[in-house]
This record gives sequence, structure tokens and C-alpha cells, in this order.
Amino acid sequence: MARERTIGGRTGQTTGRGSGGVDLDGATEETLKEEAMEEIRGPRLPAMRGRGTAVNPPNRFESLAFEPDLDALDWEERQSLAERRVPTQCYLDDSKEALARNDSPDVPFLYSVNPYRGCEHGCSYCYARPTHEFLGMSCGLDFESKIVVKRDAARLLAKKFRSPHWEPQVVALSGNTDCYQPVEKHFGITRQLLEVFLDFGNPVGIITKSALVLRDLDLLRRLAEKSLVQVTLSVTSLDPALARAMEPRAATPAKRLEAIQRLSEAGIPTTVNVAPIVPGLNDHEIPAILAACAGRGALGAAYIMLRLPHGVKELFLDWLETHFPERRKKVIRAIQEVRGGGLTDSRFGSRMSGEGVRAEAIERLFHIHRERVGLATKEVALSTAHFRREGSAQQELTLE
Repeated sequence: MARERTIGGRTGQTTGRGSGGVDLDGATEETLKEEAMEEIRGPRLPAMRGRGTAVNPPNRFESLAFEPDLDALDWEERQSLAERRVPTQCYLDDSKEALARNDSPDVPFLYSVNPYRGCEHGCSYCYARPTHEFLGMSCGLDFESKIVVKRDAARLLAKKFRSPHWEPQVVALSGNTDCYQPVEKHFGITRQLLEVFLDFGNPVGIITKSALVLRDLDLLRRLAEKSLVQVTLSVTSLDPALARAMEPRAATPAKRLEAIQRLSEAGIPTTVNVAPIVPGLNDHEIPAILAACAGRGALGAAYIMLRLPHGVKELFLDWLETHFPERRKKVIRAIQEVRGGGLTDSRFGSRMSGEGVRAEAIERLFHIHRERVGLATKEVALSTAHFRREGSAQQELTLE
């Protein structure tokens, strides 16, 4: 049933919204700063088992939106709605290009390849969620339950490498999805991509929070022998309960630490990304996370501060109210302290690390303990010396 939406006690129509400093039903960023601290009013859906969110906020590019009228439901009906099982649906993608170009000076790569759009891990904070809105879907439940599969990604990547215009360089796997999310077990697109990287001798940097990366140890060993690969594991928390709430379908902290150890023992350069750091929620874990990863053989470490672009703000605030209602205001205040009073910052240079006294304290804490446990190693140098433009005939037949 279509209805008006109430956010922080303010009712607004679900109409299309553009950018330009306006967000969430036309509210200005300044208004959002104030309303973020208010109690969430009205009926809400409880957490949905196995999903990061139970809601689908309106697509900011669409003029119409539909959502259940919770005021018309009693408690048992709302509970039944939340307890429903939402299966993952996969859609085939017919993209004509494999690589996405990055223009941000904040990340160390120019190109990335995303085998999927959307991510089953369901991380409540994921900055990539708004990209699903470009597909006409929601950044909420749709993002984690409607996965777009780039079935031709490996073939398109090989085609790109054969082009005389391609200059061999490190390609990130991935930028807007997790290349080892659960659907990879079925489709194997990431493994196909690794075979292309190996065949052409082009270096690849992998980032994931899934232990499924260990499935491809055979390919990763061969890539590492030629300095063609680096793997980064994202570790958000060592608390399994917090990790399960924040990242419901990602690997447990113990599994991620095991992956770091096994990759390192196999001779594969492995680093850790403490990301995101949520001030007031997991920033106190920084020393323990760094020590645990160093003990498993990680070579280096970096961190990224939480940012909540577009509809992710609404989702994260709802997630806080669902899982940590007693800490909600404290966490919001802490986020605002590192984001200039807001909840996000899109400016290059500060969006990854935040600003202000609290952000500086987090940075000092991170660097002191990174140095203490021996994770201040410089970024692993990957090689382009093995690149060959022709690839192999066998690889070409495999990808047809």
C-alpha cells in the first residue's frame, strides 16, 4: 500500500528526489543532523533473519514508491512480515564492458571489475547500496536480495586485455560488490576472472570479507609466484554477535582470521582493512583487530571511516534502532563528530578518514598500534612485467 513516510517525526510524500544537497524526502542535510538525534517514531519492522535490513526505502530517482502501511497492521502481522524468507534472486547482466573506471584520488586504483551488482552479505553500512538505485531498485533489501550477475565478465576482461590500448596495471576486484559473496559459489565468475588475470599476466588486487577466497588458493598461488596478486580481508569486528548483526551473510571474524593465516602460509601477500570504523561502536576494537591479524601473518593494514551516502543514512539509523537502541544516540553523536556535524562527507581527502578531534584520535590510535604489531609495511608491489597481450588460445576457447 502506498503511504506517506515518517522520518524523525516528520511526514513527507514519497516523491522523486534529486541531488544538490537534498536528501530523504527533501530534507536538507542540516535538518537531518537534527532529526538523526530524535527518537524513531511510529511502527517499525523488526530485524529480518539473515538480512541486513527488512526495508526498501524509495529510490531517489523514481517519482513513485510503495511500502507497507505498518499503521494498518497489528504487532503479529508486522512480525510475520519481518519473519518472511526473502530468497536471493539473480538477474543476468549483458554489459558490454568489464572494467569500471575510478576517478577518485582516495583509492589506489584506476580500474576495477565487478562480477556482480548488489551483495548478499547485507552489510548495514555499505556505501555501494545506492548504486542499485541506478537499476531502478532500492538500496535496501533489494540490494542484498536481487543480485545482478555479469555472466560475460571474464570474456569481456580478456577482450580488454587484448586491446592495443590497454596498459597493464593493477585492477581491483572489486569496487562496488564483494567478489566472493555467496552467489559466487554457484556462478564462479570471480574464479573465471582470476584465470584471465593469470593467463594475460595482469596484476589484480582482491578485497573481500569472505572465506570463500580460499577456494581459489591454487590460482592465487600461481598469481603470487609472479607478483600478480594481493588479497585484502576486511575485518570490522572480532565480536561475532556484532559482526553477525552488521554483516549477516559475510564470514565470521574467526573465518576471516583463518583466511588471512592460510593465505599468508600459502605465500600470498595478504593485508587487512579495518573497515568501516564506526565511531562509538567498533573503534575501541582497533588494537585487538590489528594484533589478531598480525598474528595470522598479515603484511599491512589500513582503515576507512564510516560514511553514509544517500539512502544508507536512513538504513543505518534504522539498523541502530533495531540492534542497539540504547547506544543509538551515542553512536550518532560520535559519527557527527568525525563528519563535521553530519552523517557523511563526499569530499575527496576527508571522506575515507573523517575530520575533527575524534577522527584525529582514531588515526593516532590506528597508526600507533599498527606500528606496534608490525603492520606498517608499505603496500605490496605488484608486477606488470609478465603481461602478454595475446593470452592463450586455450583461454580464448574456454571463454567462448
